[in-house]
Amino acid sequence: MKKQLIVINGTMGVGKTATCRSLKKILTPSVFLDGDWCWDMEPFVVSDENKAMVMENIAFLLRNFLQNSSLQYILFGWVIHQWEILDDLLNRLADLPFDCRVFTLVCTPEALQARLQRDVEQGLRTADVIPRSLQRLPLYEQMESEKVDVSRVSAREAAEEIARQIAARP
Repeated sequence: MKKQLIVINGTMGVGKTATCRSLKKILTPSVFLDGDWCWDMEPFVVSDENKAMVMENIAFLLRNFLQNSSLQYILFGWVIHQWEILDDLLNRLADLPFDCRVFTLVCTPEALQARLQRDVEQGLRTADVIPRSLQRLPLYEQMESEKVDVSRVSAREAAEEIARQIAARP
């Protein structure tokens, strides 16, 4: 069986990280890469140079995971709001044998706002993320990917649904 790159995308706060952490326990042997880890810098600066570095680092890590004989599933979570971003990453890995599935986590604006507000109250995010994330939400609805509505489900339930879909069409 070919390695499987499972991409979990969605807007900020929708539950990608929590879903991937749960999915890692269900789909084994697996590894989880959060694209945000490659952006974890202070100050956070979005520049052409930093974007190029982040893409190169993500591709490097994904390549190493895909080439590791002990792994079957590579879970990659990130805020991929444009298909061109994913195409760029996949083109960097085109010489490797693997199958790729893209799952987009979507939810209602109300559910997203409630999740983000909890994060703000816990000091995990700043309040400015709420309008930015809500503004991007429609971009994910338009993506040609497998959608998982997480409005009323836990991260564990979302992970179980994704695992079911993968098992149904390996």
